[in-house]
Amino acid sequence: MMARFQLFLACALALLASSTTSAAVVEHTFRVQNLSLQLLCHTQVVTAVNGGLPGPDIHVREGDNLIVHVFNSSPYNISIHWHGVFQLLSGWADGPVYVTQCPIRPGSSYSYRFKITGQEGTLWWHAHASTLRATVYGALIIYPRLGSSYPFPYPQQDVTILLGEWWNANVVDVENEALATGGVSNISDAYTINGLPGDLYPCSQTSSTYKLAVVQGKTYMLRIINAALNNQLFFAIANHTMTVVAVDASYTNPYVTNVVVVAPGQTTDVLLKTDQPLGSYYMAARPYASVQGIPLPVDATTTRGVIQYLGASSTNVQMPILPDLHDTPTAHKFYSSLTSLTSWRQWVPVPVDVDEHMFVTFGLNLAPCQKIGKCTGVFGQRMSASMNQESFQLPTSSSILQAFYNKKSGIYTSDFPNNPSVKFDYTNPLISFNLSLLFARKSTKVKKLKFNSTVEIVLQNTAFIAVENHPIHIHGFNFHVLAQGFGNYDPINDPKSFNLVNPQIRNTIAVPVGGWAAIRFTANNPGIWFAHCHLEAHLPWGLAMAFEVENGPTPDSVLPPPPIDLPQC
Repeated sequence: MMARFQLFLACALALLASSTTSAAVVEHTFRVQNLSLQLLCHTQVVTAVNGGLPGPDIHVREGDNLIVHVFNSSPYNISIHWHGVFQLLSGWADGPVYVTQCPIRPGSSYSYRFKITGQEGTLWWHAHASTLRATVYGALIIYPRLGSSYPFPYPQQDVTILLGEWWNANVVDVENEALATGGVSNISDAYTINGLPGDLYPCSQTSSTYKLAVVQGKTYMLRIINAALNNQLFFAIANHTMTVVAVDASYTNPYVTNVVVVAPGQTTDVLLKTDQPLGSYYMAARPYASVQGIPLPVDATTTRGVIQYLGASSTNVQMPILPDLHDTPTAHKFYSSLTSLTSWRQWVPVPVDVDEHMFVTFGLNLAPCQKIGKCTGVFGQRMSASMNQESFQLPTSSSILQAFYNKKSGIYTSDFPNNPSVKFDYTNPLISFNLSLLFARKSTKVKKLKFNSTVEIVLQNTAFIAVENHPIHIHGFNFHVLAQGFGNYDPINDPKSFNLVNPQIRNTIAVPVGGWAAIRFTANNPGIWFAHCHLEAHLPWGLAMAFEVENGPTPDSVLPPPPIDLPQC
């Protein structure tokens, strides 16, 4: 009996030790400040974290508590968003300025504290104030708990591939100039891989090209993150295929492809087998420019890095074949072919009973020019954007979350509509310049949701001014992508194609150009959650809304009080 008790005690202590060692407190310090960089024959001062571009990678395990102390020594207001993190009962740490917090002023600091719950894979962090995320960003890698493993053989090496955009200009000035005239922002001068533009750009032939050394016959995991401000990107590697195993920190059934497409905000994990002859091979990225209608300018350049096999003697580097800039069929095939790995231990089945049905149209609009002849938007007006014909306007005297928690009126209203106020032929190009439809009113409206309700949203692109593929990101939740297609959504026939078995799970969906996507999620996280287009040019125009999720019925489903050091407006 005593021996059996000692065995039981030993097992219990082992389990306790395992549970306590599998979670940790991971602590970082971010110093946001000016950084002078020389790229493209040009010296440019940018805002960066800890003196680097990209900023530091954060590595945690599922279940860890993360604390990041942010000291703002830059000349600009700042906030940090932890893109894709659920922030269960920690909405104060989500980061979007004037939505869940007021900005961290120059010379001030704030400590973000939250727990990584029920997630593993590749996410990232970035500034959520102005256009500062052009240079204030980095990877957030969540490993499985100790004792758990990937649903595939452990790779030889884990490599982060951060795709970005670069301006030979101050990006805040670029945005302010566009907002002052109501026009379109100047396009970028280059794309980057891990902060480096690659050897196709001026003054970039040697030290400005990212290089990855690999061993022949091994398997590597590339964690591809699109941190670009305004462009979706095609990514390929010469003579190699890639196997997609996860998107937006959710495992997928293996999908073999020659090219990956990532929208701003999205992440894609691929396995790369180094099964080619010894040599050097380019990895390269160029934009997927989906715009139809008015010819909006696009940075059509290509960034590339080098994958070099150890022992290779050849100096000839092979270039991959990238799709055409406007290759929508290739982009759509990739986006719509992914399915979830339902055997994944954190797989969440599709909720069947839907409590809230929403049909949300979105696209570009116009706003009246206050100074006739001074605006550079279409028809001499100011460029704008909307969802359900409501153009979102951020408050300035309080964050929406603070107003929600304190029951403060006058900051926002809870009457965002479930449907557009006017029905029309949404994707018909003939509506592009219909002035009776083009103007959308400015408002700060949120959609109120009951705790634990199931929400189904059909996101419908419109043909106003220009038609393009829009990446829509929802904070605080993952969602199932039930289906996506082109043209106007058909409420009778399109639901017949819904994948309710193993749809991909995402936090950012690239809604097809001139088309729609149907998504579904459970509102199990009380607080205020931003939903917006992840093209930075369209966010200040108003292509956004927010969800207000009510507190739940039990103490562990109620939003806690704000931290005492939360920035004030």
